[in-house]
Amino acid sequence: MAYDLEEQEQLDVLKAWWKKNGNTVLLALAVFAAVIAGMQGWRYYQASQSQQAALAYEAVQNGVQAKDIKRIRDVAGQLIEKYPGTPYATRAALLAASANYESGDAKSAKAQLLWVTEHAKEDGARDIARLRFAGILLDEKNYAEALKQLDAKHDKSFDGLFADLKGDVLAAQGKAADARAAYKLALEKMDEKSAYRQVVQMKLDSLGAQG
Repeated sequence: MAYDLEEQEQLDVLKAWWKKNGNTVLLALAVFAAVIAGMQGWRYYQASQSQQAALAYEAVQNGVQAKDIKRIRDVAGQLIEKYPGTPYATRAALLAASANYESGDAKSAKAQLLWVTEHAKEDGARDIARLRFAGILLDEKNYAEALKQLDAKHDKSFDGLFADLKGDVLAAQGKAADARAAYKLALEKMDEKSAYRQVVQMKLDSLGAQG
């Protein structure tokens, strides 16, 4: 194909530019393609990890329904080890902690709850773990550590429950006035429609009038 003089000059300029910058352009395109492929690969990896974690969590739930303590422990342990960054690991640890405590293994239950408080990405899960941990410490009469857990920072939606359990610990210590204040705070923070308010009110009433 024949080109006129102007077109030929433009082609010569383009050839010269490509000769000078072609390798840089190709390298940039290669890097861009690698980044896109990497992002897609990472998304696939994350999706795969999430799917496998979900299946493992389902197995833990099945173990709970079947009351199969060994299955719960084994699968939850694998889930925590292999997929610690997923929400499923946190939830599995909470289920395993409950199962372990009910079976008499308070040591394992506390270890799993502590793991949740240190690794959970969901504030709600971390707060639930603190409450359960404090409850076990209360049963063990380890009041100082229980209060330490209850004084930790938590979401405002849990204020009522934290105050209520703090009242339990203080009452167990014989600190009636402090327990009474904690129960009153719990009532203030709880939803007025919550049925649990009646339980807190009963605890408050059981302490008698402040004297």
